[in-house]
Amino acid sequence: MERVVVYTDGACSGNPGPGGWGWAVSPEGEPHGSGGEAATTNQRMEVYAVLDAIRSLGANGAPIEIVSDSTYVVNCFRDQWWVKWERNGWKNSKKQPVANTDLWKPLIDVVRNGNVTFTWVKGHSGHPMNELADRLAVAATPR
Repeated sequence: MERVVVYTDGACSGNPGPGGWGWAVSPEGEPHGSGGEAATTNQRMEVYAVLDAIRSLGANGAPIEIVSDSTYVVNCFRDQWWVKWERNGWKNSKKQPVANTDLWKPLIDVVRNGNVTFTWVKGHSGHPMNELADRLAVAATPR
């Protein structure tokens, strides 16, 4: 099965504030998805974009590569932060509750049960697919 490459992004107007998320499949930007929340954070929107993309695309079982400008998302899987979070009862290294556990837990489940990899891309650097995901996220931000 051919790998599906998906670009994701989150946006927030104020942090916290109204925010949006977006994702698009490379190379044409279709299919894509987006949405927003009235009161959220940028990191929450970054995680939500990935979760929605995998849920939306994962049904066919194809390998998925998530490309994100969020080190919060990419490093969580690259460095396996989630393994430590689970082991420590969903506490971070400062012994504080992990933020966004309501999104991380289902995301970790779908990643664990699927064939998902993560790649970091520099944000706002002119990459067409990253810019498209950003535009989708910004457009979905409630005004």
